[in-house]
Amino acid sequence: MTRVVRFHRHGGPEVLRIEEVDLPGPGQGEVQIRVKALGLNRAEALLRRGTYIETAVFPSGLGLEAAGLVETVGAGVSDFAPGDAVSIVPPPSMIRWPAYGELATFPAGHVVKHPSSLSFETAAAVWMQYLTAYGALIDIARLGAGDLVVITAASSSVGLAAIQIAKAVGATPIAVTRTSAKSQALRDIGAAHVVASAEDDLETRLTEIAGPQGARVVFDPIGGPIFGALTAAMSRGGILIEYGGLSPEPTPFPLFTVLAKSLTLRGYLVHEIIGDPARLAAAKAFILDGLAAGSLAPVIARTFAFDEIVEAHRFLESNAQFGKIVVTV
Repeated sequence: MTRVVRFHRHGGPEVLRIEEVDLPGPGQGEVQIRVKALGLNRAEALLRRGTYIETAVFPSGLGLEAAGLVETVGAGVSDFAPGDAVSIVPPPSMIRWPAYGELATFPAGHVVKHPSSLSFETAAAVWMQYLTAYGALIDIARLGAGDLVVITAASSSVGLAAIQIAKAVGATPIAVTRTSAKSQALRDIGAAHVVASAEDDLETRLTEIAGPQGARVVFDPIGGPIFGALTAAMSRGGILIEYGGLSPEPTPFPLFTVLAKSLTLRGYLVHEIIGDPARLAAAKAFILDGLAAGSLAPVIARTFAFDEIVEAHRFLESNAQFGKIVVTV
């Protein structure tokens, strides 16, 4: 028997339970790990609440990121052996391969031998944030030296990853956050400019910072009314990549700005990178090189114990964090 986190109905963090289950061994092409740390993501809160792109089948597990030691391998797996220290690229389904547990099973293609310099806590915080930011900024937008990039929700783990990636390739990251409370921390991470959207006029500040050339790339998980301000500060031929919908308000389509500047508005899910072996291999190489060089360094906001999973989810939904929330097992 092993302890796992499950929920039997949709709701707030209080629906999460730690239960003992008889977990089967890994199947063909799978690896089972003894989990040492979990990385939390908003997708897990959405699944728990019933608003995710997957539909829970009760009782449902959850979780997309983990790090630990290989416990056993399934048939056909030759690249891993018991005792290997590994971390997990988020699988295509957290219903099928949930991470929240003392033991967890994943497809072998999503298991990575992480650098020995990384602790389990840090390794559990790597893949979702850096793959999401890499896929948008490097794979799709081809961000490079001299580019201006606007990054909203900048103090989230993905926002911080985007700032680090932009800086690593010589681009200029412009961080957008709600208030100025996190401004210095964002500058310390590498943001060249910080805009507090609740305190400044967003369009005016972005236009001042971007200047006549405008920002070629915008990376946004919010949507809603800020689309007008974001597109107004963009350069001709620029691209806005939308990877979320945090705003509860309608998202207007800035038709005349899009026409006048020949803008591209692009929806994006990290699964398009994870599901393409060649693109995933390129992403892994970029991220592992960055981790080794120190240009990419996950920021951990707070660490919770496994028995504190409810409290960890409450903190996840508080929006108070700066970086990644990690749970140790």
